[in-house]
Amino acid sequence: MAARPRTLPAAIAPVLVGTAAAVQWYGSLPRWGAFVAALVGSIFIQIGTNLANDYSDAKRGADTADRLGPVRVTASGMVTPQRVMTATWIAFAVAVACGLYLWSVAGFGIFLIGLFSIAAGVLYTGGPRPYGYEGFGEVFVFLFFGLVAVNGSYYVQLEELDALPLGLSISIGFLAAAIIVVNNVRDVETDRRAGKNTLAVQIGRERAVGLYRLLLAGGFLVLPIALVAGDASLLPMIGWLAAPLAVKPAKTLAERRDGPALNEVLAQTGAVLGVFSLLVTIGLLISA
Repeated sequence: MAARPRTLPAAIAPVLVGTAAAVQWYGSLPRWGAFVAALVGSIFIQIGTNLANDYSDAKRGADTADRLGPVRVTASGMVTPQRVMTATWIAFAVAVACGLYLWSVAGFGIFLIGLFSIAAGVLYTGGPRPYGYEGFGEVFVFLFFGLVAVNGSYYVQLEELDALPLGLSISIGFLAAAIIVVNNVRDVETDRRAGKNTLAVQIGRERAVGLYRLLLAGGFLVLPIALVAGDASLLPMIGWLAAPLAVKPAKTLAERRDGPALNEVLAQTGAVLGVFSLLVTIGLLISA
């Protein structure tokens, strides 16, 4: 429950797309080990961030009994804070181990980026001034699960950057950020009472729903631009087949305010990201 598996597409998608972009350019997968290390590292950074969030929100009193989201294990007393923190550091330790391997094959810079990603995950709701409480959660996700993860996954294969992964990282970043928007729209009232000043709290529910729609649309609209700019085949445009999956969650988020419905929107948004990324990955691999 604390690992929040519904959010894991945000960790898996960028690695698949960034690696597939490298295969599309190179013609094959240069470094299988780097792909596995990047994928496992990304997943465990996400899990560690979720665990740290569970712990920190409980400590600050943000996860109250009247929240609409799934039960948080620390706030509910299901797991002791000490055990949650232990699990957090185990998850980050796995990510660091993956980063050490990537350092050995792609240089110290990629390891340093991994450390920054971990620090950003911890400081999202932890530390003296958590930026997730100041409306920067969506920016964090766009940067680290879009730009950093896609381009980083490409870099550990070829040790260079290009227009194709950059464009794809923007597309993936938009869809990943939409997941956080759903989370914050669902919790907007309880977050406001708890003093958690998320972007949804700052701009209001209706504008946040509008932002959600823009992020979904942007994720799909950037794809052809990325392919043309990267001089790639247009076959990855099959990613647009995931667009119909975005219609229902966008409609539900605007119309419903109950927890079960909004939790389902969260899962559906993760599915949009997952299916879109898988289709784009398949298109990139076939055109390699």
